[in-house]
Amino acid sequence: MRQIGNDANLAGKILDELKTAIVNGELVAGSLYSVHDLAERLGVSRTPVREALIQLAERGMVRFERNRGVRILQTSLHDLEEVFAIRLLLEVPATYRAVTQRTTAWVKELGAQLKAMRAAADKHDEATFMAADRRFHLIINEASGNLRLARYIDSLRDMVLLRGTSTVDTSRSLHDILAEHEEIFTLIGAGKADEAAESMRAHLLHTGRLLIGQEAAASGDAVPPVSLEWTGYPRR
Repeated sequence: MRQIGNDANLAGKILDELKTAIVNGELVAGSLYSVHDLAERLGVSRTPVREALIQLAERGMVRFERNRGVRILQTSLHDLEEVFAIRLLLEVPATYRAVTQRTTAWVKELGAQLKAMRAAADKHDEATFMAADRRFHLIINEASGNLRLARYIDSLRDMVLLRGTSTVDTSRSLHDILAEHEEIFTLIGAGKADEAAESMRAHLLHTGRLLIGQEAAASGDAVPPVSLEWTGYPRR
């Protein structure tokens, strides 16, 4: 019988390695790759590579093409708009729900991520900062009690990374981003569910607009009209 623990660990490593290679451009957007070649490059068998690629396909990062291989996809500006619309529709009410049933334990865990973000911002360590940022949002979404929602929102962030997009040092600083998270955390700690949800909404709207505008400018395209306001209606 297989040692499930070892296999699960291997699968996770393969998934992370492929995802990193896509984000950093080692696996080029628009290009085709065979499962066999990718397995050889990773020094593993094809089965766990195919399983990892299926997960990446579910996240919109790759597409299987019959008898040709797997194509690395590029996130479009419209994709970015859709991602942030979905996050606004799900993450804002999840924040409200999380605050209404908050516990000391998860607020403490959230505070630890904020502390890590603060330390990383002071060192201008973007990679560490963004990892803590991602965990900050995941903790809130998990605290809503809907783990499927939390996992789905977390996977959407990978689609944003497909463009290598970051507003750091382009549209704002790490400390600017930190300030938005500090406001959310303060409201959560105070048990102000409505205000915390609105603060999360403002943070996501700001981030989405900056990223879309920034990416449009970088590609030389006209800034497309960003329609995200509708995600706030109807109001409760």
